[in-house]
Amino acid sequence: MEKLYYLDPYLKEFKATVLKCEKGEKGFEVELDKTAFYPEGGGQPCDLGFIGEAKVLYVGEKGESVIHYLEKEVEVGQEVFCSIDWERRFDLMQQHSAEHIVSGIFNSMYGYNNVGFHMGSEMITLDLDGELSFEQVREVELIANEYVFKNVECRIFEVSGEELKKLKYRSKKELTGNVRLVEFPGADLCACCGTHVRYSGEIGVIKMFSCQAYKGGVRIEMLCGKRALNYINDILEENKAISKLLSAKVKQTSSAVERLMGENSDLKNKLNEMLKEKFEVLAKENVGKSKVILKENSLDSNGVRNLANAILNGGCDGLIAVFSGSDEDGYKYAICQKDGDLREFIKNLNSSLNGRGGGKPFFAQGSVVASWNEIERFFEGV
Repeated sequence: MEKLYYLDPYLKEFKATVLKCEKGEKGFEVELDKTAFYPEGGGQPCDLGFIGEAKVLYVGEKGESVIHYLEKEVEVGQEVFCSIDWERRFDLMQQHSAEHIVSGIFNSMYGYNNVGFHMGSEMITLDLDGELSFEQVREVELIANEYVFKNVECRIFEVSGEELKKLKYRSKKELTGNVRLVEFPGADLCACCGTHVRYSGEIGVIKMFSCQAYKGGVRIEMLCGKRALNYINDILEENKAISKLLSAKVKQTSSAVERLMGENSDLKNKLNEMLKEKFEVLAKENVGKSKVILKENSLDSNGVRNLANAILNGGCDGLIAVFSGSDEDGYKYAICQKDGDLREFIKNLNSSLNGRGGGKPFFAQGSVVASWNEIERFFEGV
């Protein structure tokens, strides 16, 4: 089989003869006498497109053969017109070529190796076997982009095993025999079977978004070319929307958010003080009662617990049950009794009111999915 993607990675359309077509688990498995469809491998996803009128679902290798998995059958012996999803292919070429340049620079500057590379549908990840700060990553980003702007020509060539021994190149494993090398002169020399741009300038831009500790090294998130442009534009549109909501300039949204968080914190503190005063009043109103059942609006789990505690510590020795919620969304509860053992009671409550929760023998917290009328009826016999 002639592998046209090695002869011309810019080939978008071609004609080929169908040698084999068999129905398999992933679709119709088709072999051609030649193909420009790149099979998945080396961290690079496969090409997609059409063979005749059949959509290509996946492309992989079996030995030396490239297998095309199609959504429908094509006739054996027929010459078919084939077209590659070029936008997808060129995007992958940009990402893959940029990974070479970036990995080569990290290796030359820090001696770190690329131990993992994944081209996802949204983000590209690069794993290195050494620790880096994001400031160091940003420095490499700048150097890599300066290399891109020089529009250096990519060199792809094959060497024998003897020639290979004389070269300093990157590879994840030891190689023998004839090896295909991809070189971005001055940046990287690597054994690789993928597709690449002819000139570094075609990558457009390299942008690194994060650097996190990963398996003793770091994992870097990055994007290149049009994919990077689209992602940055999405971030910009999101930030513009945020700046409008905050009435702040686009480059000042973080300070506006800090101000808003401070104001929110002040409001929470004031609300907590008001709730504390309210809880103290309710505690005084329920001193000495044998049973207290309260329904309060808009309390979170901490709120129902704090109110139940306030009444308990305020001098009520009876059963105390505080609920907050609605018939539509259900109710959070906190139930307690001084020196009580409520375990069996809570078990019955959860069973009767479609609830879940528990805690200490004298204090339980949880939630129920029931109406307020159903809750009141349950407590009538208590």
